[in-house]
Amino acid sequence: MTLTRRDLLRDAFLAGAGLAILGCRTTSSTSASGGWSYVPELLRRIELPRIPKRDFPVTSTIEAAIAEAHAAGGGRVVVPTGEHLTGPLRLQSRIELHLEKGAVVKFAQEPERYPLVLTRWEGVELMNYSPLIYAFECEDVAITGEGTLDGQADGQHWWNWKGWTSDRPPEKSDPNAPQIASRNRLFQMGQEGVPVADRVFGPGHFLRPSFIEPYRCKRVLVEGLTIRNAPFWVTHPTLCTSVTVRRINVISHGPNNDGCDPESCKGVLIEDCLFDTGDDCIALKSGRNNDGRRVNVPVEDVVIRNCRMQMGHGGITIGSEISGGARNVFAENCRLDSPELERGLRLKTNTVRGGIIENVYARDIEILNVQLAPIEIDLRYEPPESGPFLPIVRNIHVERMRSAKSRYGLYIRGLENAPVRGVSVRDSAFRGVRDGHVIEGAVDVSLNGLTVEMAEKGEKK
Repeated sequence: MTLTRRDLLRDAFLAGAGLAILGCRTTSSTSASGGWSYVPELLRRIELPRIPKRDFPVTSTIEAAIAEAHAAGGGRVVVPTGEHLTGPLRLQSRIELHLEKGAVVKFAQEPERYPLVLTRWEGVELMNYSPLIYAFECEDVAITGEGTLDGQADGQHWWNWKGWTSDRPPEKSDPNAPQIASRNRLFQMGQEGVPVADRVFGPGHFLRPSFIEPYRCKRVLVEGLTIRNAPFWVTHPTLCTSVTVRRINVISHGPNNDGCDPESCKGVLIEDCLFDTGDDCIALKSGRNNDGRRVNVPVEDVVIRNCRMQMGHGGITIGSEISGGARNVFAENCRLDSPELERGLRLKTNTVRGGIIENVYARDIEILNVQLAPIEIDLRYEPPESGPFLPIVRNIHVERMRSAKSRYGLYIRGLENAPVRGVSVRDSAFRGVRDGHVIEGAVDVSLNGLTVEMAEKGEKK
């Protein structure tokens, strides 16, 4: 149902008394603070890479220095101040790629320079163009420093595969974009269970590579860098354990330029980062549809803290490629602000994706401008998609969230046969709300100490 301005004012009053919002089913739910006691143990299990303490300065090519370090059993590959043009880089175990302050590494714009590797594209495994920086089944991998990684994607390179011909998005999605046919073919292969070795894309197809992608790796660190102009998703650890992403600045406004997408990873820390992106700032994922269920590995034990989110579709997002599930997610002390930011905390799935999303905790989240809502939970994401895989969303707790301006307060769309259970919002304030709440389907939400203030009449949307 859609609540009116009068409904919202009434419900805000009831919420302040600790009662459930009208029209939603309520049950007792776990205290929002209870789950946070798990975080210290979670963090203790996230290990940093173990890199031998020896340096290998780049004197000819970065690839040559990586090979030298690998032959010696590992070490730190040091990229000096200055501009360096390179093709794709493949890291090995016990290798740290370190960019000194003032170092700028620019990646080749020619797709033919990127060999085929096993990767995951929007949650489906395939053989495709190598990510710009790739590691496969490695241990102890790091990318660090105060330098800049520049993917050199723009309206003439990579982004045009999605229909972009400039550095800004088109007014509408281009139905003739080269990527569409390749994307549809890959998804059909995933649905039909075609062996991954036979899902060969690359030349003649138009699926853009991720920027940084450690795949099936243990102990991964990405720290300190500025990352610009990614072809596709920016930081995409996949099927990894013990991942730390901290103090990076992602400034990349191209199509699907998600800032950090841990996919089917266990033990992830994302902290002290800036995300100014063309899609979700942080998006937790675990595979798409039948292929995600085939791999069947959740994203779990994730801590997000002290991050800033600016332009993007969602600030802290779970989904939509979430068929393997997500659990034990903790976000705190983050600041979100941009007229271009669409949602704050966003959970998205549907009856084709399915999956279980549970045990999500958020606290001390400051949101200034957001277009749609500070909290969105949507089990009807991409409505044409419909299937038999009912998603389960439960145990979602938010406390001390503040927002200054949005269209809606809560935007929750459940399903009658797939209720959203155990949502609580407490000690929070949503101000400048223009159009009330949207709460549809079977939803169990309790409010305690929520202040809601409507926008002044006549205020621009």
